Amino acid sequence: MEQAELNTGEIENRLLNAVERMPAFPSSVQKILELSNDINCPPKELVSVIQQDPVMTMKILRVINSAYYSLPNRINSVSQSVVYLGINTIKNLALAIAAVGVLPKRSPRNFDIQRYLIHSLNTAGLSRQLCMLAEGDLEPGDAYIAGLLHDFGKVVLAQFMSSDYEKILSLTEQRGIPLDVAEREVLGVDHALVGAMLTRRWQFPYDLSDCIADHHNPDAEASLLLDCVKVANQISRYRKLGDGRNPFREGEQLATTRFGTSFDEVIKGLGDIQRISDEANLFASIGSS
Repeated sequence: MEQAELNTGEIENRLLNAVERMPAFPSSVQKILELSNDINCPPKELVSVIQQDPVMTMKILRVINSAYYSLPNRINSVSQSVVYLGINTIKNLALAIAAVGVLPKRSPRNFDIQRYLIHSLNTAGLSRQLCMLAEGDLEPGDAYIAGLLHDFGKVVLAQFMSSDYEKILSLTEQRGIPLDVAEREVLGVDHALVGAMLTRRWQFPYDLSDCIADHHNPDAEASLLLDCVKVANQISRYRKLGDGRNPFREGEQLATTRFGTSFDEVIKGLGDIQRISDEANLFASIGSS
């Protein structure tokens, strides 16, 4: 179907309906984000919010007591977890568990939820690490959240607009074009904008939604948050960490040279990215179980 044939108003209504059908993000997570942005907030307040969610508490303890962390003693409470791993790690884990919780239990047609999740978690971890290396004013936890949620628009399209999504995938295969380009041809918008619509519905900060909206926009105004997510997404695709249905393309250029002039240079600067990948796999396995 050519773009000229599309009823723009109808597509807009279908997109809005699809976004509305996604589950709400847990209110406890919004409270965690609110508290963690207050530098004077004592860790015990965050712990108290997490402990009010027994499922999240159980999953956090399963992660903490896994072989990945190899702690000398078994941890039996979230407050103990904070002592060993710090509040930022616990916050990121809580966010990952919450994000998994709003994903569909079964993969939509032509969309592997588990591989998508691993891509998102790797992008989150890489984005956080890039932020730490940049030594700017950006909180690494914010870079993690943006990386975690950057591709959620794909879930909306695959789950609630599956016939359109199949056309999009066919276009990418037939013409060898990037996923976001095919999305704009079929729908007039891409998954980045749909993801921004979703995070605004979830009442995340506007700078995060704007970052998600622009992560495929080469003309977007640069910011440390956007650069972290763009490059982390590229590295995740370059190293084939999970699958966001948008494979790395030969000759693809770095979105910015802020962190280095080549993918290999940036990856070398990041250090042990295998540990980031191992953490992503662990969070994905616990969060979805």
